[in-house]
Amino acid sequence: MAIDRGFVRLTGRLEVTGDIPADLLGKPLLLASNHIGNLDPFVLIAACRQKDLNPRFMLAGGLLDAPIMGPALKACGHLRVDRASANVGEAMHRAVEALEKSTDPIAVYPEGKISLDPGLWPERGKTGVARMALGGNIPVVPVSQWGAHEAVYWGNLSVGGWRDFLPYLTSWLRALRRRPVFKVHFGKPVELSDLKPETAGDARRAHERIMRAITEGLVPLRLDEPDLPAFHDPTRPTTGTSPWRPA
Repeated sequence: MAIDRGFVRLTGRLEVTGDIPADLLGKPLLLASNHIGNLDPFVLIAACRQKDLNPRFMLAGGLLDAPIMGPALKACGHLRVDRASANVGEAMHRAVEALEKSTDPIAVYPEGKISLDPGLWPERGKTGVARMALGGNIPVVPVSQWGAHEAVYWGNLSVGGWRDFLPYLTSWLRALRRRPVFKVHFGKPVELSDLKPETAGDARRAHERIMRAITEGLVPLRLDEPDLPAFHDPTRPTTGTSPWRPA
């Protein structure tokens, strides 16, 4: 986390607003964030460090299987999710167990991927985070991010050689000169006490509340960019849609 903070400071300027209620510290907690770019996990970790939080992420299995980086991520306690397999439910169960046994929060992206909405508003996402929250009676703090998308391009679906790596490197080197502002806002815990995991439709209702809370916190972070991002990433497809986009 110390190395991460130095990396983020080198790349841009971090602005953190909001707070985590004192009564939630040291207890099971989910941090649900929008996903806007490849750098935003690093920015989120740096923001959490300012709040004395040590988050663990739910990561795609491919990252944990990668050489060098994979063993390091495992040693840090990050959790595996193989999204393409049939064990996603098992992964969610493991996450709830990990939350109950640890005082460190788990950071999750309800969208499951970087938003491809033209305006970079959150996409629909899935109910996994909501199900974890309801199943384990775990508080959810919405986290809204803006600015990290300006530091590193969306890039490629896969990296097979050094040429595929160039968009990430060149965009990061430009960021070193531009020093974009990374904004992170911790919102108020989402009210889910009236919802039950066994009640049909409550997981969907919880998911909608979480996504709307993330979007609500995002609005003031991008007041001067309400429609399209001012920063243009030529590598990012704009094939997605956001049902949460404010009017």
